[in-house]
Amino acid sequence: MWCRRLSHLQSRLQDLLRGRVTCWALQQPNFKSLFPLAIHWHHTASKSLNCVWQQHEDHFELQYANTVMRFDYVWLRDHCLSASCYNSKTHQRSLDTASVDLCIQPKTIRLDETTLFFTWPDGHVTRYDLDWLVKNSYEGQKQKVIQPRILWNAEIYQQAQVPSVDFQSFLETKEGLKNFLQNFLLYGIAFVENVPPTQEHTEKLAERISLIRETIYGRMWYFTSDFSRGDTAYTKLALDRHTDTTYFQEPCGYNNYDRAVINTVPYDVVHRWYTAHRTLTIELRKPENEFWVKLKPGRVLFIDNWRVLHGRESFTGYRQLCGCYLTRDDVLNTARLLGLQA
Repeated sequence: MWCRRLSHLQSRLQDLLRGRVTCWALQQPNFKSLFPLAIHWHHTASKSLNCVWQQHEDHFELQYANTVMRFDYVWLRDHCLSASCYNSKTHQRSLDTASVDLCIQPKTIRLDETTLFFTWPDGHVTRYDLDWLVKNSYEGQKQKVIQPRILWNAEIYQQAQVPSVDFQSFLETKEGLKNFLQNFLLYGIAFVENVPPTQEHTEKLAERISLIRETIYGRMWYFTSDFSRGDTAYTKLALDRHTDTTYFQEPCGYNNYDRAVINTVPYDVVHRWYTAHRTLTIELRKPENEFWVKLKPGRVLFIDNWRVLHGRESFTGYRQLCGCYLTRDDVLNTARLLGLQA
């Protein structure tokens, strides 16, 4: 009996290798315990569509739009866009993710034109447009084109001759604001010229792209040299390269210069910290990585604290400066409203 069954299995296996059987495991449930699951690629080709997909035990694989994508079955069930699972008005999920069986697999999968249909064990049907899957897959996100960022130094920035944006154009036209934000996203710094040199006009400029963030320094900060403040920023001394507000719960970025006591690093690790700090400092202080700007009344500089460090040389004489902190989410949202992939 076993000899006859083995002979039958061998015959079926030869048929499978010749492509006569689509999925042997579905026809002979006991076969899975003797041989690996045989998977068949499903091809769909037309003038406008070239799609290949494959059903694995633990995931679904799709080749479409020059992209190979892999989807976990739980992910596919959880992201169902049917009326019972998703509110199309609020764009929020109605399905309870915790209710999805972590071992779920579709009973059937079929493609109709450009829509994939997954039928689940309880009979529920999930429909996915192929382009939606490309857009929302992990692999698709990796290919997503965002507003480009340039890793620059002084030479690259000077050769680019990045134009400043005029104050009136910045305030009154979408084109001027968009040009400014393109420069800001590209380099992490951007300039606005011909700004009336007052705190009020600087505030008006900032409010054009973001809410102004209230901090311990107030809404707008305005200062000159004042040794009584107990802060190096209020002196005429040089400030090394740094970013601001690293002592906040939600800081703007990394501060290489103004630090509190290092008391959260054990002794056997702290020397490695200083070694890494030295490596970073040497890189930051290379002349080719410095871009010196002489600010003058009427010129406003925006700095992305997540990308660009800033500082100053010591000075003599009298200097007044005003500024503020913006919320990063609002700046990026303004850019997106203007069509930039921020």
